[in-house]
Amino acid sequence: MSIGLSEQEILRRESLKQLRELGIEPYPAESYEVNAYAADILANYEKDKTAYKTVILAGRIMSRNIMGAASFTELQDSTGRIQIYLKRDELCPGEDKTLYNTVFKKLLDIGDFIGVKGYVFTTQTGEISVHVTEFKILSKSLRPLPVVKRDDEGNVYDGFTNPELRYRMRYVDLTVNPDFKQIFIKRSKVINSMRNYFDEQGWMEVETPILQPIHGGAAARPFATHHNTLDMPLYLRIANELYLKRLIVAGFDGVYEFGKMFRNEGMDRTHNPEYTSMEIYVAYKDYIWMMAMVEECLEKVAIATNGSAIVKVGENDINFEGPYEKLTMYESIQKYTGIDVSAMTEDELAQTCKDLGIEIDSTMGRGKLVDEIFSDKVEANLIQPTFITDYPIEMTPLAKKHRSAEGLVERFEIFVNGKEIGNAYSELNDPIDQKERFEDQLKLAARGDAEAMAMDDDFVRALEYGMPPTSGLGFGIDRIVMLMTNQSTIQEVLFFPQMRPEKKKIELTPEESELYSLISEGEQFLLADVKAKLEDWSNKKWDTTLKGLTGKGILKVSKTEDGLFLSHK
Repeated sequence: MSIGLSEQEILRRESLKQLRELGIEPYPAESYEVNAYAADILANYEKDKTAYKTVILAGRIMSRNIMGAASFTELQDSTGRIQIYLKRDELCPGEDKTLYNTVFKKLLDIGDFIGVKGYVFTTQTGEISVHVTEFKILSKSLRPLPVVKRDDEGNVYDGFTNPELRYRMRYVDLTVNPDFKQIFIKRSKVINSMRNYFDEQGWMEVETPILQPIHGGAAARPFATHHNTLDMPLYLRIANELYLKRLIVAGFDGVYEFGKMFRNEGMDRTHNPEYTSMEIYVAYKDYIWMMAMVEECLEKVAIATNGSAIVKVGENDINFEGPYEKLTMYESIQKYTGIDVSAMTEDELAQTCKDLGIEIDSTMGRGKLVDEIFSDKVEANLIQPTFITDYPIEMTPLAKKHRSAEGLVERFEIFVNGKEIGNAYSELNDPIDQKERFEDQLKLAARGDAEAMAMDDDFVRALEYGMPPTSGLGFGIDRIVMLMTNQSTIQEVLFFPQMRPEKKKIELTPEESELYSLISEGEQFLLADVKAKLEDWSNKKWDTTLKGLTGKGILKVSKTEDGLFLSHK
């Protein structure tokens, strides 16, 4: 729990007040037009010095070195940092030196946004800098930025590194750790390169509902909500598959969508309850064709983001150039466990799980049991891009039955670095078979499987109108970005990952602060003893202050045999 304002915050608010008293608005409304950026100046000034005789930049003050009548300051814009030089007598040519002596030296702080106009030059030490002839305050920062220290080579040795703070305050993280911006620049390249590839094939980007009356398209626990006007339950989508396939029924040859999916499940290094997916469906294709498409697509994405099909991920060099290894689900289990589970019954699979030390429960059907063995014993071994194909029918109620193998479906998942990043089918387009599969899911739900799919009668009706042979694919964009940026946690590739609620900052009156300071954390204090220390307080002042602290949930009063005690709540 954080109490009150820090000394720095109080001083910055006082500077804000003084700026306004001087007639300077710290948050001006008018636009500030820039014509140059730090990275461009540093990269190109030596090539053409005449192009930088009048530059206008804007950014944050990140460091200051005030030397009396002149100062060097580091300005950070969206592209990087550049040194600026300010000289008092040039900024204030007359007798009034307030702009430099008071405004710049005393009332500006690290973190403030300013705009500067001037010309570029090279200092005696050889550093490209901007000689400032005018500056303007654009935004006053009321909280101090964390101080990130760097050595002479620019290496950070004392930074803003606490993961919880970084993810919760990404606006601070990316300000003081600008190198992390490259993760999100690459994220944009991943999505754009994939989108460009699809567009070149003639497939159309579409949008489908996020609020859905039936949670379908995947096996997952949904978030539930309620629409007041319609007086009906709705679910945040766990997948957009069934809507996209409706569009194939409608006559589109290829549709895709980048969008948020929501699954009310656990959080870990590779799972966030809200994540980005890309799903694509192409008519007259099958899962064999889709494997070749995935190889070509991922190679293009790797080259677009890293300049090479080979990407460094941890200690591994991942090669996204096809062809990729292909193993059936049963082959992969036999390869890494030595056990053939292909003909096992549900009871035999349950016993095999127990023998392998895999936790299971009574709600798990045959497909779930096979999946548990695969997840526990196989996944971690799949480092290079690998297609796992031909899944048991119980695991995949939306995929077409295998054309030649009884009890399997035409499905593949692609695994890289031990994690699944994509899932694809030859899509089930037989409406009678589809309805039976949904009914099987209802039976699993009745057994307590919270991830079982619900019946979607409208989707079955759509299939009854006829859907051509189709192949569909879903990519986990966040996991692909993790690979392309060599990150081990999904939180690093999300601007704003889901977090637990933050402990609130509580404002106290001077009297509340005085009383609060007398109560040590983790101990109890006799109420009468605490009151005695504040002997000059009136009863009204005491009562009002105590009620304020207990009402704000900071202190509590406990009744014991020895009397009333005060302690932290």
